[in-house]
Amino acid sequence: MSKAKPQVGIIMGSQSDWETMRHAAEVLAELQVPFETRVVSAHRTPQRLVEYATGAKDRGLSVIIAGAGGAAHLPGMAASMTTLPVLGVPVESRTLKGVDSLYSIVQMPGGVPVGTLAIGKAGAINAGLLAASILALADAALSARLEAWRARQTDKVAELPVDPDRPELIA
Repeated sequence: MSKAKPQVGIIMGSQSDWETMRHAAEVLAELQVPFETRVVSAHRTPQRLVEYATGAKDRGLSVIIAGAGGAAHLPGMAASMTTLPVLGVPVESRTLKGVDSLYSIVQMPGGVPVGTLAIGKAGAINAGLLAASILALADAALSARLEAWRARQTDKVAELPVDPDRPELIA
């Protein structure tokens, strides 16, 4: 990303989660939101997680996007250590296709909120957009970029379906 101080932290439980989490990074980059990325495992690097989550606000982060697969404890553990908004992205697993991750992230006890997104790529994209939306509440320029991004999405949707085999069916 740029040299600007990161506003969003994207963390993931393992390197293999990057294939999903890169989509959040791509959205933030497109919207010119400074971010950082780290591999922070709730199970294999618990001290790294503690240091990351407890120091996030002091480092200037405003939102954390946490992607995790399997047991998927990373988003909830991060949320338990900071008052920053934490957005959880369930990473699709081979065994249960991410449903296990979704259930792990979405079932947070009252008092430790994690905004849970969809499984996989769509969830990562939406996490990036949601993080930008949160930041845009206090940033008019980002709000304008987000509105333009949404308008481009709308413009990409054709009004009529295309059927090259049966064009007479399109009215």
